Amino acid sequence: MDSVAVKSCEITWYGEETSALRDDVLAVEEPLEIRVAFGAGAARRRQSVAVTMRTPGHDFELAMGFLFTEGLITKGADVTMMRYVGDDMNVLQVELHPDFPYDPERLSRNFYASSSCGVCGKGSIEMVQTHSCYTLTAGEPLLTAALVHGLPALLSKGQDVFACTGGLHAAGLFDAEGRLLVLREDVGRHNAVDKLVGVAIREGSLPLRNHILLVSGRAGFELVQKAVMAGIPVLAAVGAPSSLSVSLAETYGMTLIGFLRDKRFNVYAGEERFR
Repeated sequence: MDSVAVKSCEITWYGEETSALRDDVLAVEEPLEIRVAFGAGAARRRQSVAVTMRTPGHDFELAMGFLFTEGLITKGADVTMMRYVGDDMNVLQVELHPDFPYDPERLSRNFYASSSCGVCGKGSIEMVQTHSCYTLTAGEPLLTAALVHGLPALLSKGQDVFACTGGLHAAGLFDAEGRLLVLREDVGRHNAVDKLVGVAIREGSLPLRNHILLVSGRAGFELVQKAVMAGIPVLAAVGAPSSLSVSLAETYGMTLIGFLRDKRFNVYAGEERFR
């Protein structure tokens, strides 16, 4: 378990008739400012892109995944270096390739707000749809109910920080056989997904066309959008989807699963992937 992701504290515990001082463990939540440096030579500029509340750890993956899933970069080679600004581990500067055609005005045109649910206010739904990098393959991967039923237990088993704090979301990336490949935890469910995508970008494994993404919370629009951007054809959630997330999944041919727990689940889109 990453020591920067947890913090100990003293609490007063109350039972029905007694109370006591106890030690407890909290999930750490701190702001991360993501900046980009773009342009070439004397014309090189810097811009603050977003501030997200996150659990420290895997910050480079988070920044890379965020920039990609929000359509601000197109591939790992667009980034030449990432570094913290001075001694501040909460400010991360991403150096873009001098030849990358970064558009600094795109933020003001297409992003309304940044919040704990990610950058989920968009200038238009059409903007999100036109920036998808990959096309999902119809009918792949093939799924079975038994395979899907087995995913939550594997995710829960790998949630080290959640096990001791109860305060984090998790995102797990599985292959088509149901094997857990990568797991990330964070106070923000969108951050956990961005960290997973960041791993794939740095490994050069995009698109993730033969993979399954499982998230511990609900399946909001921003998670479907991020999965589509990474080419992930199946998104499963322990909680509920929203109407907009179902609509987006249907538009892109994604299989969207909700309420995956207690050996049951609902399929809201893409049922044709099930045998």
